[in-house]
Amino acid sequence: MAERGVIVDSAMDFSSVIVGTAAPREVIETLSLISIRYVGFDGRLHEGQLVVHREQAAELGEIFVLMETLKFPVAGAVPIVRYGWSDDASMAADNTSAFNYRTIAGTDRLSRHATGRALDINPRRNPAVYPDGRIAPTGALYRPGSPGTLTDDHPVVRAFRERGWCWGGHFTHMKDYHHFEKQGAEATRP
Repeated sequence: MAERGVIVDSAMDFSSVIVGTAAPREVIETLSLISIRYVGFDGRLHEGQLVVHREQAAELGEIFVLMETLKFPVAGAVPIVRYGWSDDASMAADNTSAFNYRTIAGTDRLSRHATGRALDINPRRNPAVYPDGRIAPTGALYRPGSPGTLTDDHPVVRAFRERGWCWGGHFTHMKDYHHFEKQGAEATRP
């Protein structure tokens, strides 16, 4: 239960956050639902939820405590089931999310999101920028130095990297500024 004065953006139970997913049972059994607190763009304290691989639950909790301490604003953190499992709809809403059993856009390879080992933060402020100039989500702007925007030297990016996460701002084939991922024992990145 949230503290008095905390705005609850999401308070679902585990069965609600996985309803309708195409994920096989062996993936679902590795997931955890965690509650996180963050400062919203309204300056108030919010509580949301992430569905993550259980091996990353504690360290993601630590990073969100850091984000709250830094007053790094987050637009919202709601499991993607609320967006009908649509990555596009979640990104358009500037939603911070983790698990989504899906492939990497434009490929037939499963995304790290499919195992809960990836997290997207404020995608409208930290868009994906493709070599051909496309930006996702549509209409997003990347303005380093703006509230809620991630950069190479940002303490949030450093906290992820110190824990072994890869930041999409370091990708060479494109820039995915909202994306963080961590390999699991079973995973390799091409």
